[in-house]
Amino acid sequence: MYHNGVMLRIENVKIFEDLSDAEVKTRALKKAGIRPEDVTNIRIVKKSIDARDKKQVHYTYAFDVEVKKKSRYPKVKSIPPLKEEQLTVKRNSPYRPIIVGSGPAGLFCALQLAEYGVPSVIIERGDRVEMRQNYVKEYREAGKLNEKCNVQFGEGGAGTFSDGKLTTGISSSYIRKVLEWFYQFGAPEEVTYLSHPHIGTDNLIHILKNIRTYLEEKGCTYYFNTQFTSFEENNGVLSVHCDTGLTLKTDALVLAIGHSARDTLRYLHDRQMEMHAKNFAVGVRCEHLQSEINVAQYGSETKLKLPAAEYKLVYHDPESGRACYSFCMCPGGEVIASSSEDGHLVTNGMSNFRRDGANANAALLVNVTVDDLKNTDPLAGIRYQEELEEKAYKLGGSNHFAPIQRLEDFMKNQPSDHIGKVTPTYRPGVTLCDLNTILPEYVADTLKKGFVYFDQRIHGFADPDTILTGLETRTSSPVSIVRNESLQSTIPQIYPCGEGAGYAGGITSAAVDGIKVANSILQNS
Repeated sequence: MYHNGVMLRIENVKIFEDLSDAEVKTRALKKAGIRPEDVTNIRIVKKSIDARDKKQVHYTYAFDVEVKKKSRYPKVKSIPPLKEEQLTVKRNSPYRPIIVGSGPAGLFCALQLAEYGVPSVIIERGDRVEMRQNYVKEYREAGKLNEKCNVQFGEGGAGTFSDGKLTTGISSSYIRKVLEWFYQFGAPEEVTYLSHPHIGTDNLIHILKNIRTYLEEKGCTYYFNTQFTSFEENNGVLSVHCDTGLTLKTDALVLAIGHSARDTLRYLHDRQMEMHAKNFAVGVRCEHLQSEINVAQYGSETKLKLPAAEYKLVYHDPESGRACYSFCMCPGGEVIASSSEDGHLVTNGMSNFRRDGANANAALLVNVTVDDLKNTDPLAGIRYQEELEEKAYKLGGSNHFAPIQRLEDFMKNQPSDHIGKVTPTYRPGVTLCDLNTILPEYVADTLKKGFVYFDQRIHGFADPDTILTGLETRTSSPVSIVRNESLQSTIPQIYPCGEGAGYAGGITSAAVDGIKVANSILQNS
């Protein structure tokens, strides 16, 4: 919300009961002593849950209030008006930018370019989201994998079939813009103010269609089921080739390829584009009963109708120096089959907006450093991931079933022979096993120490019946493509972008990087 009036900020509004937004706004105005008739606009800018005291769990709000006269409320904090970003567009080219990949990095790059009157061409190896749903469903129900369109590839990128989390650890003035854009295209308004906003896969599917319609109205062109394969350079113009026979020319090629486009990374490496291996992480998906996580996080006394509880955990092993941490926690969600290559087994987490499933799941990961790879090849991390995925595929039965284990058995290094109170959600099926047989020893050992530590933070986290599903290998790209101050690679006019290039770690940070790359294109003549 951009404004020109006098804006006040009301903070630390504590609510201990279930109230509508309108009722909370009334209380906020009363707390600040602001008369409703003086208000021209009011909106929630922050809402979070404070559960530090389990006997006094409550919501904490902050509001921005636009009033007619600030002089009436000298004791209320005032804030400066938000200003629209204004870029000086220097781009003057007969060619449209070409964006490879329609994940958040690629789409938000296209949105930013379109906002300044520069339509782009979007090339996506997978299908539009309507068809993509069918391929993902077919894989989950029948184990039939489409290697070109799956959880990793297709409109929306890998984040489409996830929880749609918009939290991020980066600091950027563009975060607000990303959230507002998601709201504009159909996300619930709360994504603009919740401390831990999420969209949910069910909402993301509709949002992606709305973004596509908007971009096409702005003159953008999509090519689905079209894979970028190569390029040629001639006097500052790139000829971009695709597997369908399509050839396009451009002077700005954005590679928003995502973390699973291994074939593309190998091609770029062969073309001498400078890149290097970077640290990444591997581990398992762990599942608990959501009801037990709720009690552990909120206590059992609150009468508030609270959303499914989340957690974020980190353990640092003082002996090895390694970290074990939770990632992509999905309250009330499912563990989802996420392979993009036959003969490989990959997991991820997914949840819909309501987060009303029986289980909570999260990745529990251990960091893998470049030194662990014992190889100076920039693509060594990809091979490391591939070897683990192949082992997981075989351990699961070579039929796309996932290998699973009860935590008690994992801790004892023994295969599981039964499932307890936590029913695994992974489809098309699961195979009881011993995950210790495929995990690197340092990963398994750090995971075990992590579970013991986390149980001290969240009671019951190390419950014997906790289900571990293997493996989680694609939390981030193990490769970083070098780029200069103008965000171009060592091959001019090619812009590595987002998570696959090593510059993001989630939907919001990828979207921000897409905006930054678009700005560079706009400001380069």
